[in-house]
Amino acid sequence: MNLYTHKASNTRKTFLLMFVFLILIIGVGYIFSLVYKNPGILYFAAVFSVITAFSSYWWSDKIVTKLTHAKEVKFDENKELYRVLENLSITAGLPMPKLYLIQEAQPNAFATGRNEKHAVVAVTTGLLEKLDRSELEGVLAHELSHIGNKDMLVMTIAVVLAGTIALASDIFLRSRIYGNRSRSSNNNSQAQGLVMVIAIAAAILAPIAAMMIKMAVSRKREYLADATGALITRYPEGLASALEKIAADPSPMKTAKNATAHLYISNPLRGKQKKGILSKMFSTHPPASERIARLRNQEIES
Repeated sequence: MNLYTHKASNTRKTFLLMFVFLILIIGVGYIFSLVYKNPGILYFAAVFSVITAFSSYWWSDKIVTKLTHAKEVKFDENKELYRVLENLSITAGLPMPKLYLIQEAQPNAFATGRNEKHAVVAVTTGLLEKLDRSELEGVLAHELSHIGNKDMLVMTIAVVLAGTIALASDIFLRSRIYGNRSRSSNNNSQAQGLVMVIAIAAAILAPIAAMMIKMAVSRKREYLADATGALITRYPEGLASALEKIAADPSPMKTAKNATAHLYISNPLRGKQKKGILSKMFSTHPPASERIARLRNQEIES
């Protein structure tokens, strides 16, 4: 049985996402070069976008583990956890990913990496302390499903490239606010209007980039990883029970950031989330209650 039915589709989505972000970065550079009348900005944007896309693909695991303060765990440091992940990897038909640990009380986990052979699974110390073995297996199987479905590459590329666009927008806005705004006779009303349009566009670009991160990881992918994880363990209740404990845990996560929140099995910023229609609309994670209900209704063939 092939657990991963969306490999080709997800690969196409990965490269489409990279292409879209490259075009956006180059487009922003082009507009900035018009505003400042400096074609060097466009050349820099083009080179920088290629370097950023390559870096986010090639060193995605290192970038994310650095951002989350995760430390690699060797076999001798936690033999039981290592063996659980190794056994699940064999069952899932995947190479054993590198195992990382995050010193956080909140139970949570994520997967990252550019492909199956260069994948990382990270768990928090809180996850190990608060879940039993079947629940831990359910969470690890969920993360392995993201690896098998190639979701984690899309998630990581979204982190790096969307962050780049947001940073470029912030630099532009600051330069307009604090930079030299002297007016010369060469500045006509059309140029001033263009600057105003660009300023407004840059002001809204950062939140749009954040939305793109969240939308890059659809709710269907989380549901799919839940379902595939249950097939790997053949015990949906393990993951369902784990999600109940994770969702109910009030512990904050100090190392959590908006840029990496969508990588986790459950939103690590749930204590800091703003409530409202828009936040629900652009949420990266389906409601825990819906995920749990689906898992408990899932039938596993013998």
